Amino acid sequence: MLTIKRVPTVVSNYQEELENLGCGRNCLGNCCLPVSKLPLYAFNKKRGLAGGKDEKESESEPEKSFLDTLLLGQWEDRMSRGLFRYDVTACETKVIPGNYGFIAQLNEGRHLKKRPTEFRVDKVLQPFDDKKFNFTKVGQEEVLFRFEESNHDETFFFEKAAASSCPSVVAINVSPIEYGHVLLIPRVLDCLPQRIDSESFLLALHMAAEAANPFFRLGYNSLGAFATINHLHFQAYYMSMPFPVEKARTKRIAIMSKGVKMSELCDYPVCGLVFEGGKQLEDLSEAVSLSCICLQNNNIPYNVLISDSGRRIFLFPQCYAEKQALGEVSQELLDTQVNPAVWEISGHMVLKRRKDYEEASEDYAWRLLAEVSLSKERLEEVKAYILEAPGFSETEEREDEMEDTCSTLDKENPFKAHAPHPRFSEGCLVLQ
Repeated sequence: MLTIKRVPTVVSNYQEELENLGCGRNCLGNCCLPVSKLPLYAFNKKRGLAGGKDEKESESEPEKSFLDTLLLGQWEDRMSRGLFRYDVTACETKVIPGNYGFIAQLNEGRHLKKRPTEFRVDKVLQPFDDKKFNFTKVGQEEVLFRFEESNHDETFFFEKAAASSCPSVVAINVSPIEYGHVLLIPRVLDCLPQRIDSESFLLALHMAAEAANPFFRLGYNSLGAFATINHLHFQAYYMSMPFPVEKARTKRIAIMSKGVKMSELCDYPVCGLVFEGGKQLEDLSEAVSLSCICLQNNNIPYNVLISDSGRRIFLFPQCYAEKQALGEVSQELLDTQVNPAVWEISGHMVLKRRKDYEEASEDYAWRLLAEVSLSKERLEEVKAYILEAPGFSETEEREDEMEDTCSTLDKENPFKAHAPHPRFSEGCLVLQ
């Protein structure tokens, strides 16, 4: 059995207080949540097609979404109340010189308070363990609102609403990587382990679509790919510029029966698959969730980036933890203490030592991410697993009929129509 002694980042203020802890503190467990009244954002599931924007949205300045405003307002409220372990807005951030524009952040506070634990890295699917930290231990003051499907064809917001039987919640990450860093926890009382299912993944896509802001991305890390808590959750935050992977080039490899296009990343240090298209959000969600389930069932760790307001999904099978356990990662990279999860793979390097930040280079980022990537041969096996999985079907247009030249991934550039959030004045967040 492969194991790594890991000290995961603290994501809740209650994460280190598990022993001899009674209730009576207004938590998210069965003891408190069912009788609580939390803010509720109920979204209209018919909103948000995966395929593209309508003409009005393309031609005019997009309206600020209510979810976007709500999330940021509630997040800043929790910051003013001192619920975060450090001020992430004070962290230095810069673009690393080079062709790819990797982003480096110095976040020295993120690793100061950790609890030791043992995580298996050779099993992507592991049962939920209620004896370890999980999100039912979180205090309700860390929760921003519930995020659930509306029973009507309209979007509603209630300042206080009785909890449903299986509430999904959005909570702060008390050790944030960036501004607005939150956790989406589907059906928190069901105590689901960290594994993708179709219903929960669709919920994450709806959140991206409701935010309607290309600077807001959601990410997912499987076990074995640097998830630190085995309780189903997605992460999300704001970054007021494109991630390097969003600017990468792709090669089309398949078109699914419902119009979902699957492509492969070109000229990027991590091999990955890109999904986009489909007539409805459910079409894209189904294709990606089936792919994730296929990887899980074949014990392949992976990371997911939900981009472009839920219209584009990046799937990264990875093997860094496996190489780390086998002693195949250089000591130089290990000394940086960087665990390449979804954000690092996407091009946002969160560095813990000033020395590494000041010396950050494109060569370093490339070498780190190259260790994450599967080989071309293993990626071909993964593609075969996915395309042969139950529930998948392709159109008659086969891979050998696809264009064999790489095309730019982002043709419309969704960032043009959106100005950074007021906190993100140009030249403020990212130092060029």
